Amino acid sequence: MTVAILFISLIVFLLIGVPIAIALGASALLTIYFTTTLPLTIMTQKAFTSLDSFPLLAIPFFMLAGILMGKGGVSKRLLNLATILVGWMIGGLALVTVVSCMFFAAISGSGPATVAAIGSFMIPSMREKNYGEGFSAAVAAASGSIGVIIPPSIPFVLYGVIGGVSVGSMFLAGILPGIILGAGLMIVSFLISKKRDYKPEKRINYSTKELLKALYDAKWALLIPVIILGGIYGGIFSPTEAAVVAVVYAIIIGVFVHKELSMKDLYDSFREAVVINATTMIIIGLSISFAYIMTLEQIPASIADFITNLSTNPFVILLVINLLLLIVGMFIDTISALVVLTPILLPIVTAVGVDPIHFGVILVANLAIGFITPPLGVNLFVASSVSGVKIEKISMAILPFLLSMIISLLVITYVPALSIWLPEFFQK
Repeated sequence: MTVAILFISLIVFLLIGVPIAIALGASALLTIYFTTTLPLTIMTQKAFTSLDSFPLLAIPFFMLAGILMGKGGVSKRLLNLATILVGWMIGGLALVTVVSCMFFAAISGSGPATVAAIGSFMIPSMREKNYGEGFSAAVAAASGSIGVIIPPSIPFVLYGVIGGVSVGSMFLAGILPGIILGAGLMIVSFLISKKRDYKPEKRINYSTKELLKALYDAKWALLIPVIILGGIYGGIFSPTEAAVVAVVYAIIIGVFVHKELSMKDLYDSFREAVVINATTMIIIGLSISFAYIMTLEQIPASIADFITNLSTNPFVILLVINLLLLIVGMFIDTISALVVLTPILLPIVTAVGVDPIHFGVILVANLAIGFITPPLGVNLFVASSVSGVKIEKISMAILPFLLSMIISLLVITYVPALSIWLPEFFQK
């Protein structure tokens, strides 16, 4: 009865268009009211205690750092560097978009933020050069998904907190998988551009001097991941403190170095970060309340038994979990899915010998694909908003990129060294 009310009410809420976070909280509340003797205040208690966490403070600060960097002139310098690196190739603008998103991912930690920052520049540029409008928006939407893989990554912070895994190790683990995903998207962009005869954007021969100048102009942005990872693994500061350092660094660079961050920009950045973080914290708090009810009813244990009864082979279990996560990512946002699914799935995979760090990368990579899969597909909506292209057209154009990301996911899943080599190397 309890399980029926919990999931039927959740489905009903989602079908009538209730936001996912509210739907999770409301279904948990109804379940408590009708099937238990627990006081309803347990909801607020669980939500509050779940947010009373020092490591979670990294999330709003990384959000703020990304916004400040976007407004402080970093994006255009990264775009210029990417143009010199790959803009001379066939489909140069599409390749520039992918590379720029990979660079910006090392600043923002957010998929939608990466799409908004890079897409606002690159989608209009691609359309001016007669790239297909659906293709232009799809490249930006797919590339923005890398924002949650390449460190610093907000989902990695959350997974680390929930799963009891080192956030610093998760950051290192995301570097190679992020490059794999980016390389796959570049290959697809190149092949489509070659087939459609999208010409290079710039001349072929860039001088070493021009490349060095572009690197020099972008040096402050490129130093961000070095400072964050170097500080964490050098024992200088914790991941949360690293997020605060990133904010201070972003303000100094934007105000005093690039001199493109005005007082109004600072106010707007803080305001935007507060609004986004308020939404994020509501999602986390209510998701944990939902997860609490699931734990009370031993639903995670039942799911674990079901999966392990299918097979005890790690290969098969990971395949089943990947399929489950791909479906979940279509309907539930990344943060909610992480909060609900990590306590369920992590014990299953560790029991069959999968490294928790490796599984964290698999989990976030799966949910990153959810950014470009309808009906949720947050990146699709951001790209549509930035470009003015209908969501249906972007959804069709995204299919080759979706296939590329799924292939990359399988590589990441079944080649654990891609995720665990760097953390192990730096721990020696």
